[in-house]
Amino acid sequence: MSKEFSLTALASIVFAMLIWASSFIALKAAMQDIGPYTVIFIRMIFASLCFVYFIKGFFKYKFTKKDIYYILALGFFEPCLYFLFEAQALQYTSASQAGMLASLMPLITAILAGYLLKEVITQKLIFGSLLAMIGVIWLSVNSTTSVSAPNPMLGNFLEFCAMSCGAGYTIVAKHLSSKFSAIFITAVQSFMGLIFFFPFFIYEMNTMTMNFTVEGMSWILYLGVVVTLGGYGLYNYAITKMDASKVAVYVNLIPIFTLMLAYLILNEKMTETQLIASVLILIGVIISQMKYKRTKSLK
Repeated sequence: MSKEFSLTALASIVFAMLIWASSFIALKAAMQDIGPYTVIFIRMIFASLCFVYFIKGFFKYKFTKKDIYYILALGFFEPCLYFLFEAQALQYTSASQAGMLASLMPLITAILAGYLLKEVITQKLIFGSLLAMIGVIWLSVNSTTSVSAPNPMLGNFLEFCAMSCGAGYTIVAKHLSSKFSAIFITAVQSFMGLIFFFPFFIYEMNTMTMNFTVEGMSWILYLGVVVTLGGYGLYNYAITKMDASKVAVYVNLIPIFTLMLAYLILNEKMTETQLIASVLILIGVIISQMKYKRTKSLK
């Protein structure tokens, strides 16, 4: 890989993490007046419209039956299940805590890669994972109930489920990136999300009272265009240029960016105990990503 492409991929993944971190803030703000799945559905409309221009170019690809299975798995993991879990998570926990739990995605990705791709499981990975998990449990147990986080333990668990789906998505996207462009992969996510969340949108429209304010719709527009087109586009581009395990490491920047944005935009505060638990998570993640000697591989 050339130095130019390396720097481009690095810049892409860092900006993608900043954009993804802002999605926790945007979702939390948009869901104040609008149903969670309605937010996601309208977001998918905005995102899908951005890819209409590229549809003609997608017909150049020749799809095998295996390709179709992987594409369906990609959309199933993210946006379908991922957004189902995350929309519910942000109903119960704060944006900053949800962003902190994103630190677990690289660890989950490494574990899945060990089982599915036969990659090495090391002592540092195991130790770092356990350390991060202790931090997550501590973060959840010591979470305080508030208006923005009525049930943080449940919310944090749902966010953990979302991160597991994100890890599955990363592995599938890496496989697809050898044949399909980042634009195609991102577009497929948007179109599948649009179809999947349509029934949820209809249900909420008939069962909930929602207030479609200019502010709320602006946040959804931001989610659809900037986060989906920009964030996922940059992430998928980085996957085409870097190893999946290396890309996943940069997810650790999300908690830092989320804490900064939540402080600046939502005025969220974290207790000293929560900050210590958050640092413990980051230390665990860092240890798991250190260079190591091969110790054990999964059969």
